[in-house]
Amino acid sequence: QVQLVESGGGLVQAGGSLRLSCAASGLTLRTYTMGWCRQAPGKEREFVAGIEWNDFNTEYADSVKGRFTISRDNAKNTVYLQMNSLKHEDTAVYYCAARRYGSDHMMTMRDQYDYWGQGTQVTVSS
Repeated sequence: QVQLVESGGGLVQAGGSLRLSCAASGLTLRTYTMGWCRQAPGKEREFVAGIEWNDFNTEYADSVKGRFTISRDNAKNTVYLQMNSLKHEDTAVYYCAARRYGSDHMMTMRDQYDYWGQGTQVTVSS
């Protein structure tokens, strides 16, 4: 049974940093394309960042380019999202998602992921 468990969220001031972690179990991480999506109150869930299963490609939403970095540690079965220069508009619940052998074309498409975590809240105070 595939499980994705996010952690690392919290309350931070604007301009600060957080690192989110997504611990995966029930799968072999190196065969999965992984993504981070977020959902703010009253808004649809949106793609934030993705990393292809073979590490060939990463993708970022325009709103986070240059501030967020996605990475993975296959030995630890964990994916990370380093978030720097946080803004109030980054406030949302952040979700980890997975798709086995997902192509680079699907990374930005939130509906293409097969597995989701429960989310972790990130609140950025202005």
